Amino acid sequence: MTIPEAYTDLFDKPTFWHIATLGPDGHLQSSPVWGDFREGHFVFSLTKGRQKYANLVKNPTVAISGIDPDNPYRYLEMRGAVVRIDDDSSNQFIDAMAKKYMGVDSYPYHQPGDERVVMVVEPVHTTQMGS
Repeated sequence: MTIPEAYTDLFDKPTFWHIATLGPDGHLQSSPVWGDFREGHFVFSLTKGRQKYANLVKNPTVAISGIDPDNPYRYLEMRGAVVRIDDDSSNQFIDAMAKKYMGVDSYPYHQPGDERVVMVVEPVHTTQMGS
């Protein structure tokens, strides 16, 4: 699936993406993440200690929505599934996201013992609104 061309600019901006996953109690959990679109996949960073990581390992289905930081009436929603989990022990991905979102060269909130990964999502459906 490709993202509609009129909405690809959202990945060039510091758009906050809300990730909805199914929690262990059967309720939905939603939280914001930094993200990007690379090689046909939405990608975002997590640490293995997060509930969102456990949710996605158990059930890889995900809904993602982002609101244009320049126009709150313009958004993109993607639905799909995590198709791969890549190691980011080098912090290469999270550092690139820190540059994009914070303007700094390295992610400043590392915690001892964090095991960072990149979640790779294949979108299968999009909904968009605004122009």
